[in-house]
Amino acid sequence: MTSLDHPPFPTDKSIPVQDLLVVDYKLLKEGDQEQADVLWEAATKWGFCLKNHDAEPFVGPMFEMGKETLSLSLEEKMKYWQGNKGASPGYREAGKKYVDAEGSLDASEYINVAKDDAMAYPRIVHRDYPAPVNRYMQDTIIPFVQTCIEQSKVVMRVFENKLGLPLGTLMALHDPGKTCISEARCIKVAATPKGTKIALGQHTDYGSLSFLSNRQGGLQVLVPETDGDEWRYVKPIEGYSICNIGDTLTIMSGGILKSCTHRVVPPPGAQAGYDRWSLVYFSRPTNDVYLKALVNESAYIAEAVQNAEDRDVYFPKMTAAQWFVKKGSLYRTDLNR
Repeated sequence: MTSLDHPPFPTDKSIPVQDLLVVDYKLLKEGDQEQADVLWEAATKWGFCLKNHDAEPFVGPMFEMGKETLSLSLEEKMKYWQGNKGASPGYREAGKKYVDAEGSLDASEYINVAKDDAMAYPRIVHRDYPAPVNRYMQDTIIPFVQTCIEQSKVVMRVFENKLGLPLGTLMALHDPGKTCISEARCIKVAATPKGTKIALGQHTDYGSLSFLSNRQGGLQVLVPETDGDEWRYVKPIEGYSICNIGDTLTIMSGGILKSCTHRVVPPPGAQAGYDRWSLVYFSRPTNDVYLKALVNESAYIAEAVQNAEDRDVYFPKMTAAQWFVKKGSLYRTDLNR
């Protein structure tokens, strides 16, 4: 086995698995209405999977970049620490977030590469990065980020149409030419052969869209409309990307688009004996976007907010950058108070 190989996801039927709807990205990009309907159904309930997506050729090299970077000494990695004052790009070590009410700590370490730094390379927008990141920048990271931006555009065009928004409304709020906190992240969770430790506590994603590639189980989704304790694994499928709606699209859509609650636990079965690797691209609004439901742009959204039990949640009274700092600081163990 190579460093990223592992046993298959177990077939034991006692392991709870949630099947996600699958969207054919190639057809969606071509304007296929049936695929747009599948996407809409999934996005108004919980996550979905993309097949035939354009980022797949870069997934393997991105994992290799992450492995080389996270294999550096802790001393070297900490030279690129993201800090604890709200910045995201750079390295974050494991054990810096609480994952439950008992004070257990997370088990994930990762490297974040900002979209802004990738698109401006070699000019630095936010920060510098470890040597392996720079080696992979031109041939791997930049095209991966560019592809994820294009995928976001395709998905958001469908949402604009379904929400009754003028064409380009959502993408104007996610302008790739402006400063934002969109980023690519490669995550490692060390093997836990007999452990039950939660690698990443339950949460919703802060931004708008997340595109996840993982090689092992461990991702769990909270089943909607239950008492809050029914978790199911999402089985990874090679070549597929797991996609999730984040908080800011939920806000902009007045709650029509659903931000799915999820967490990461040790992989089931024999997979738990191997390091768990995952890769995600987070698409987030530009920093200066003032978050609010788009009630003036869409009658559909206006009606949804009008009928909401708590309308205030769709008007958080802050920018996207402020929202990220607020949400990112939750449960951190190392904040300067």
